[in-house]
Amino acid sequence: MEIQSKKFAVLIDADNSSINAISSVLEEVAKYGIASVKRVYGDWSSDTLKKWRDVLLPHAITPVQQFAYTKGKDATDMILIIDAMDLLYAGALDGFCIVSSDSDFTPLASRIRENGLNVFGFGKKSTPEAFKKACDKFIYIENLIADIDIKQQDDDELLNPPQKKTLVSDKSPENKTSANTKENLNIPESMDRATLNLIYKAVKDNADENGWANLGMVGQYISAVKPDFDSRNYGRAKLSGLIKTLNLFETKIEMSQMYLRKIKKQGV
Repeated sequence: MEIQSKKFAVLIDADNSSINAISSVLEEVAKYGIASVKRVYGDWSSDTLKKWRDVLLPHAITPVQQFAYTKGKDATDMILIIDAMDLLYAGALDGFCIVSSDSDFTPLASRIRENGLNVFGFGKKSTPEAFKKACDKFIYIENLIADIDIKQQDDDELLNPPQKKTLVSDKSPENKTSANTKENLNIPESMDRATLNLIYKAVKDNADENGWANLGMVGQYISAVKPDFDSRNYGRAKLSGLIKTLNLFETKIEMSQMYLRKIKKQGV
C-alpha cells in the first residue's frame, strides 16, 4: 500500500528571509512532505530583490508581486496572509511552511493550527519568541546553512572516532562535583539548564517500568514544549547524535528503534 506524503504550502516573505537559505529550506521541507505550493512575496520592482530572481526558476517558486503603497509599511505581509487563508479554506493541504523572521505572522500560524494543520516556521535565531511558539516546529535558517558542515563533521568522526570519555565516579563529594561539570559530561556550552532538564523530563515521562524511553517519543515531547529545539543548535545533525554526545544516557536499539534511559549512579 502506497504511503501518501503530506502536502505543504511554502510561503516565503522575501523582505524578511535570506536568499542563501532557500535551497536548504526546501530540502528540510522535503523531510516532512511535498512542497505542492511554493510562493515568494515581495515588490519585484525593487532593486533589493534582484538576487531573488536567480533562485525562482531553479526551484519552481512562483513570485507574487506586491507594491509597497506606503513607505515604511510592509504590504507583503498582508498579501501573504490573504493567500494563506485562501489555501487553508481550499482544504487541499496538510500544512504550511512560513519562511520569515517577522512576528506579524504569529496570528496566521495560530489560526492555521486551530484548523488542525501543521505549521513549520523558518527564520533567524533573532525571530521573536511569539512567532516561534505559534509554530508546531520552528527551524533556524542558520542551522540549515551550517548543516553541511555538521554532516561533514559527523562523517569525519565515523572515520576517526574520538576517544570515549568515561564518567567520573561520584562516590566522593569531590568527584561528584567534577562529574557534574559540562566538560566532563560533554554538555554543549550553548545548552542551558532548562533545555537539559527538558530532555530529562521527556525521557522520564515517556519511560517504561524499566526506565527506557523511545527516542522518537522523546523528540516529539521536546518539540511540543520547545518548538525551536533543534539538535543542530548543539552541533549534531540528529537528536540521537546529541544524546550520545551528552554521556548522560545509555542507549539500545530494538526493531530499528533507539531507546534511552538515564545512566544509573554507581551503587544504585
